Amino acid sequence: MSHGDPTGQKLYAIGDLAAEYGISPRAIRFYEDQQLLSPTRLGVTRVYTTRDHGRLRLILRGKRLGFSLSDIKELLDLYDVDGSQVTQLKAALKKGRARIGALETQLDDLRATLDELRQLERDVVASLKAKGTKDLN
Repeated sequence: MSHGDPTGQKLYAIGDLAAEYGISPRAIRFYEDQQLLSPTRLGVTRVYTTRDHGRLRLILRGKRLGFSLSDIKELLDLYDVDGSQVTQLKAALKKGRARIGALETQLDDLRATLDELRQLERDVVASLKAKGTKDLN
């Protein structure tokens, strides 16, 4: 359940964010430790703003896409540097293209490994058949 602060801004408790994004409160605190999120305090309770909510969404998306936390932090921090967000967008484009290149290389490596394993399988099956083995499991 979200709450409001005296200025009318929507606020979230750590449990609310954790439940919404399907992560643990511990993960959220880890992102705080990495300076990716900056909650405020309402008494002894951590509260997260709409901005923190959006940053968490971007953090989780970045992780899903395979970006390092330092890359994610760099991109998030660029949001404040340039009001037009051109700097942030260019950096995201550069990092995204680099990630695409790395994934394409991994995909090529996986295909080569699969080809080699399939050849090994064919060789082993042929050897087993040559030895009269009928059960190939």
